[in-house]
Amino acid sequence: MGNFSSLNEFMPYPSRRSVVVGTRGMAAASQPLAVAAGIQMLEQGGNAADAAVAMAAVLAVTEPGSTGLGGDCFALYYEASTRQVYALNGSGRAPRALTLERLHREGFSTELPPFHPYTITVPGACAGWCDLAERFGRLSLAAILEPSIELAERGFAVAPLTAHFWQRGAEVQLRHALNGGELLIEGRAPRAGEVFRNPNLAGVLQQIALKGKKAFYEGPIAEAIVDTVQEAGGCLTLEDLAEHSSTWDKPLSVTYHHLKVWECPPNGQGLTALLALNILKGFDLAALEPLSAQRLHLEIEALRLAFADAFRFIADPAWVDLPVEALLSETYAAERRASIHPQQALMQVSPGEPLKGSDTVYFCVVDEMGNACSMVNSNYMGFGTGIVPRGCGFSLQNRGLNFSLDPTHPNALQPGKRPYHTIIPALVTHAEDDALFAAVGVMGGYMQPQGHVQVITALVDDGLDPQSALDRPRFCVQVQEPGGRVALEEGIPKQTLESLSAMGHPIERISGMERALFGRGQIILRDRESGVLWGGSDPRADGCALAQI
Repeated sequence: MGNFSSLNEFMPYPSRRSVVVGTRGMAAASQPLAVAAGIQMLEQGGNAADAAVAMAAVLAVTEPGSTGLGGDCFALYYEASTRQVYALNGSGRAPRALTLERLHREGFSTELPPFHPYTITVPGACAGWCDLAERFGRLSLAAILEPSIELAERGFAVAPLTAHFWQRGAEVQLRHALNGGELLIEGRAPRAGEVFRNPNLAGVLQQIALKGKKAFYEGPIAEAIVDTVQEAGGCLTLEDLAEHSSTWDKPLSVTYHHLKVWECPPNGQGLTALLALNILKGFDLAALEPLSAQRLHLEIEALRLAFADAFRFIADPAWVDLPVEALLSETYAAERRASIHPQQALMQVSPGEPLKGSDTVYFCVVDEMGNACSMVNSNYMGFGTGIVPRGCGFSLQNRGLNFSLDPTHPNALQPGKRPYHTIIPALVTHAEDDALFAAVGVMGGYMQPQGHVQVITALVDDGLDPQSALDRPRFCVQVQEPGGRVALEEGIPKQTLESLSAMGHPIERISGMERALFGRGQIILRDRESGVLWGGSDPRADGCALAQI
């Protein structure tokens, strides 16, 4: 099976997956082994928090080109007994020794190279896992991490899409990064179906299982991280790691029709999805053909406006005051909505004035009690910097690349500050009583809020089941490119492409493996009357949804 000449031979036809249904718990992720670990935790008496952390750890083993202990995490946790939503920010901060002055002295005045050791922020994933399990979980950390430790020790068969992107990471990052060879086999990525062992990562996970997050942020593991970063030319210190902490934040929400959509607050970009949905709820999307030019035009324009505000305002709220309430007000949404021309693309999109007068894993789980966890974990840009702490078996993220080097910008680099973050989980509840409706997420850089908008409108405006919502072809506005090119996935009608182009949208059609641009999502929806769970998993990934027996 590992000798196919092209990965496209694994996927010669469009997906025709059925939605998964169940009456107890359910888990969904981009790797079946992670889903199995989540279900295993539920069978052992654990809840959604235990299952989510077990899934995060298994994904760190089986999909290291997307996630791992060298990255960050965010989670939204729904507590069924209180119908409350809690937001966990597990993102790290810039090293204390990293300043704009230092960068300017070294010739970095406008941007950093993408894989430079200065882009390494403190990895927040480990603390996030431990904090989520400690606050809401039932099982011991040793029990939660057992599946990931076993897989790392004995090895696992690498999934096809994972192998493809692992090889890309080998060529772009790992072969050129300090100790990157720890994640390769004789200088290459493992092939599809090939067994990969990572005993170094197993050792790290065993230490965390025994001693908790302290094992990661102090002692030999922390020393390996710091020694490697400094050898590579970075400035992360033991003090930076020891000072790290997750934060529990008040989640943000907007009402979209009869539902309430929840996102983590900044420094994450979940605000972007809420801004766009606030604009779109003023249009009758359900009356428009889902893949018509008129429907996509409105969604594209709403997202352009939302990103303009996101890039202007999103930053670490510990450092700057953010006008979140004003940005999410009905008045501001109406103002932004009015700027959308029904037949013509906006040529220039600027941030508004609310105060006048963006490679990742997403996974979710719902337990038998109705608790839900929507979680995302990421390195950024695949393997991040590709730099591997010696003997640890994971690569270090490059999230610091998302800082602005403009000292006047709210997201300007500062020592100890969190950067603009692209990874965002979402939850949806019924507006009238906050009963759970769905755990939702679409991973993939700046595609993430765009994916949230597209799958939520598919669920709410069009009444699709989770699998159908994920199967639907997507668009992706290239928000960081001049002109904002719009990528359209194969399956969107030719007439729609032509009409959007006539409206002034710069269009590009995307097919084959490049469809990874459109992200990879998971959805678990709960029927409030029967309690039946409906799950879907993105056909653009290796994963699945699975119901508890």
